[in-house]
Amino acid sequence: MRAVVYKGPFEVAVENVPDPTIQHPNDVIVKITSSCICGSDLHMYEGRTAAEAGIVFGHENMGVIQELGSAVKNLSIGDRVVMPFNVACGFCKNCQRGFTGFCTTVNPGFAGGAYGYVAMGPWVGGQAEYLQVPFADFNCLTLPEGIENEADYALLADIFPTGYHGAELADVSPGESVAVFGAGPVGLMAAYSSVIRGAAEVYAIDHVQERLDKAAEIGAIPINFDEGNPVDQIKDIRGDGVDKGIDAVGYQAAAAGSSAAGGEQEEVPNIVLNQIIDVVNPTGALGIPGLYVPTDPGGVDEGAKRGALSINFGRLFEKGLRLGTGQCNVKKYNAYLRDMITAGKASPSFVVSHEVPLDDAVDAYDKFDKRIDGYTKVILNP
Repeated sequence: MRAVVYKGPFEVAVENVPDPTIQHPNDVIVKITSSCICGSDLHMYEGRTAAEAGIVFGHENMGVIQELGSAVKNLSIGDRVVMPFNVACGFCKNCQRGFTGFCTTVNPGFAGGAYGYVAMGPWVGGQAEYLQVPFADFNCLTLPEGIENEADYALLADIFPTGYHGAELADVSPGESVAVFGAGPVGLMAAYSSVIRGAAEVYAIDHVQERLDKAAEIGAIPINFDEGNPVDQIKDIRGDGVDKGIDAVGYQAAAAGSSAAGGEQEEVPNIVLNQIIDVVNPTGALGIPGLYVPTDPGGVDEGAKRGALSINFGRLFEKGLRLGTGQCNVKKYNAYLRDMITAGKASPSFVVSHEVPLDDAVDAYDKFDKRIDGYTKVILNP
């Protein structure tokens, strides 16, 4: 089959790789119809992880079941399904408590697994024609038949639940004000989820104009941090800070005025964490779905290379702020968000800027990484 293969920093290729096969009776094989390029993929693409050449990328996957393992009970050939990026067993202690992003079965020695991602287990990614899905009865979310809402449903694999997770971690409630740092795909979904949850004011902070324009489309107030400290900008508008804050940027945060292109921007990895502490009012809460890593080969200093960042913990404590972190447990949210899409109550695909054939993945990665030609979210169609 054809698949997107990582070759080294800033280089992927579409190559022939072995077709997946049923490895266990509870597996299924899915024929991929949509697989998204994620901002998390760019961390590997840029050489900012320990990813080695040969990884097949792709953890945001959707398609139609083509083959069933003999132990699969609740699925049928031809079912349209979307898979959480978390590979999970459904029966370990963490899965039973709802923490499917921290499954202890699928990636021995580590809590958590994912398709096509460094250190997240042996699971081959789905930016390809086919995908092996383990523990399929647990991991496959069935969708309405047909082809409608394809782009909306595809976002249930990761960014819509992850954005919602950010709002959940921050405990965004009706009538509140929220500052969302980062207006990339996850940040836009966090802003959108905050709107869905009834927030009265949502501020979206970024410096890529296309992203800020997308945020404005859903009623968020765009804040361009190239034009000044975003904390000061928000306080000038409101007269004070906000009730809740969401960090959808992570460890590759950019300095004001630097290039928006990945690998070229001037990075200040702790800047968003400290700004969000500054802007949230006392007794508020911070949701941090943005990715932070324990090792960063391209870190700006020795501390950053070890995942050790300087934050104003004294200020955090003084203000009585609560915070929640960690990758999204997709299954906590995906069925509910699916039903919102089906009912016409949510349409997250506004964030999708490009849908391209799988064979155009090399160009799509380059443009998405450089934030050019309006690339905000890309779906690959094998």
